[in-house]
Order: sequence, then C-alpha cells, then structure tokens
Amino acid sequence: MKKMKKIILIALLGIVSFAKAQVDPHFSQYYMHPLWLNPALTGATNGDYRVGVIDRSQWSSVTKAFSTVGLSADFTTSKNLNFGLSLLQQTAGDAGYKYFNGMGSISYSGIRFGREGTKVITFGMSAGIISQGFDFSKLKGGYQYKPYFGFEPIGNGENFANGKKSTSMFDMGAGVTFFDADPDKKTNFFGGFSAAHITQPKNSFFVSSATPPTLDIRYTLHGGARVLLSENSSIVPNALIMKEGKSQEIMLGGYWQISVIEEVDLMAGVNYRVKDAFYPYLGLNFNNLIVGLSYDVNASQMSTTGAKGASSYEFSLMYSNRKGTDKGFFKCPRF
Repeated sequence: MKKMKKIILIALLGIVSFAKAQVDPHFSQYYMHPLWLNPALTGATNGDYRVGVIDRSQWSSVTKAFSTVGLSADFTTSKNLNFGLSLLQQTAGDAGYKYFNGMGSISYSGIRFGREGTKVITFGMSAGIISQGFDFSKLKGGYQYKPYFGFEPIGNGENFANGKKSTSMFDMGAGVTFFDADPDKKTNFFGGFSAAHITQPKNSFFVSSATPPTLDIRYTLHGGARVLLSENSSIVPNALIMKEGKSQEIMLGGYWQISVIEEVDLMAGVNYRVKDAFYPYLGLNFNNLIVGLSYDVNASQMSTTGAKGASSYEFSLMYSNRKGTDKGFFKCPRF
C-alpha cells in the first residue's frame, strides 16, 4: 500500500510540476546535454560534428520512477552557422506519464575578437515542440481499496470527461555564450545565458479550460573557467543558476582533468545543488569519446525523513570528431 501511494505521488508530481510550478526536467551533468542548456552552445566543439546521449534515473526504490533520456547532435559549417537537434523524454508512474521535448537549433559564431580571434561570442535560437500525456484509466486511488475485498479496478472516481490524454505546444528559446579559447592562457573563461519557453506556450490537459496555464520562461546563467595546473593537468570550476517561475536551482562545483597517456584523460569532481544534493562525477576522455558517470547523494530534508532510493544516477556518452590533438585549444566546456 505504501509503495502504491509513492507511485501515485510520483505520477501526480510529474503532472503538477508542469501544470503549476512548470519545472522542466534537468540533468546534473548539464553540459553533457548542451543544446538543452543553451542553444548558443550549438556547434561549440572543435570538430565538425558532435553527438551525445545522457540517461538519468531517479527514485530507484519506487516502481516505474522518473527516467529521463536526452539525445543531441550538432554540426558546424564554414559560414559560422551551426545546426543541431535536441531530444528529451521523461517517463514516470503507473499512469504512463510521458514528457517529450524536441528542438532544432541554430547558432551564429562569427563574432570574434582579441588576439587571432580567440575570444568568441555566439548567439543561438531553438524551436520545436513539447508534448506530454498520461493514461487516466491507469490512475489509482485509495477509494478503490475496499475493506475485505481489496483493490477494485473499476472506476477511479475521477471525472475527465472534458480532458485530454495528451497535449502538445510549440516552443522557442534563445541564448548567448562567450568563451576565451586562447591556447597560451593559463585561465580560460566561459559562460552563457539562455531563456527557454520565450513564447510562453499554453499548457492544459483540459479542453474546457478558459484560461489554461502557460509555461514560465526558464532563465539559465552558466559559466566557469579552465585553469591549467601543469601541461597535463587542469581544474574546471563551474556554476549554474536556473530560475523558472517560483522555482530556482543553484549548482556549484568543478572537476579535475589529468592526461594519463596520449589521447586518454581522466576526470573527477563533485558538484553541489544547493539545498538538494551532492553529486560526485567520474569521466574518461578517450580519443574523441567522453564517458561520464555521476550519482546524486541526497542532502535535502528528504534524507532525514527515511525516504530510501531518493538519489539519482546519470550515465553519459559524447563523441566529437575532434580536429588534431592540441588539447591546449579550449573550446568545449564539458561541465
């Protein structure tokens, strides 16, 4: 019975989060899903193209808990125009809740200044759809459990006569980034700002709703620096501030990167999502492939309430056909 209540709660939280608080799915390894973070990061690679996948699992102790998968691909051109595609899907709950976000993006990276044009400002835009839905018939309530008879699947007591099983909306976003790619500097700064849902699309499961809620604009500020410690070692402190409606997320941390042998780097670090969780990170950069693994260690009040399995883990892969082996040219901040 307790597990059933958790399942119901998770399904409702997934729905309410978009209907009320309008908080989007997110990743701890946010730079491993770059086009979702900021469309201006489209083409932010020193190769011709880049593809990546990231998988996040939450609430492992609960049946059919949150599962979020992101796919991205982008490529550069010789005209300072870069193009990309970002896909994200989240599922949760016995009611089959699904959230899908598909966005195409374009960026312009022709604003360059400084010595040999190594300081770059990039502008980007994205456009696509958001869809979400669930199966009303699979919702279960406590009133369906009868004394002496147990669970009765007939009728959940809810009236969704004027409702829809799914809804879709058009969405747009925009952003700007800056990075200093000077290979002779010991410290290279990078950062960006983006705004998602700038069209504030209407979001309602109900046909009869006269004033359906709109998605709040999601503002994101992110940045950091690559600091060389030696020829083969560096640290990358970073920060993220995200605000959507009344919800806010602040993440601080960094990682250490060291070259073990030619074309093989190890990365290790930790980030802290304020008032929520710590997440240690381990990564391997082998030739043109980056593999990352992180685990969120709950540090919120939930950790003291006896909630088990509330932590999350993420696994990520990113491939880029990097040009050459010059690791001093810093163009793609990975966290």
